[in-house]
Amino acid sequence: MSLAALLVLADGRFPAGGHAHSGGAEAACKAGRIHDAATLADFCRGRLHTSGLVAAGLAAAAALGLDPAELDAAADARTPSPALRTAARRLGRQLLRAARATWPAGELDALAAAFPRGAHQPVVLGVTARAAGLGPSDAAHVAVYESVSGPATATVRLLGLDPFEASAVLARLASELDAVSARATEAALLARDEGTGALPAASSPLLDISAQVHAAWPVRLFAS
Repeated sequence: MSLAALLVLADGRFPAGGHAHSGGAEAACKAGRIHDAATLADFCRGRLHTSGLVAAGLAAAAALGLDPAELDAAADARTPSPALRTAARRLGRQLLRAARATWPAGELDALAAAFPRGAHQPVVLGVTARAAGLGPSDAAHVAVYESVSGPATATVRLLGLDPFEASAVLARLASELDAVSARATEAALLARDEGTGALPAASSPLLDISAQVHAAWPVRLFAS
């Protein structure tokens, strides 16, 4: 495992396109569900234990070498919102472009050929982690961190929230990030023997509904 590679992959400045997405925070801010640091923490915690857990399980399984096509189908089944499926594939396509330039590997080229319109982002993340010499736990940690860091950063831009407060929210969630990552990695190890049905399938209906509403806005700051 390369700690430096892990830091590069988790860095918000890595050109994977995440800066254009709020992870549902824009819709939550408009609805008043996020309006300060405390409500941001509540939102991030909910997202971590639902969509964050699902993404981490998929990423860990891809890093273990499970079939990306099967994992992509599993991701589709766990993403009922068409808007979120579209966003996940766009993010996957952008991440794959950055990954192939950073860690050239045959498995990344094969993924690009198999999914010219983009695979789901967590699946691409796991294959990227594997190409970078990282393991399933590393991929899961990046996935759970992205699930909360995106909304936290977006909220700073949307509400003018103090960035020190947003960073404190993330820091206070650290132990939960570790726990969710460990749970996702365990599930991925099970999936290696039992199939993708062993991966987490936690749902977040409000995020799905909000994503569909957000996609129909004529003017918005973030793509999702």
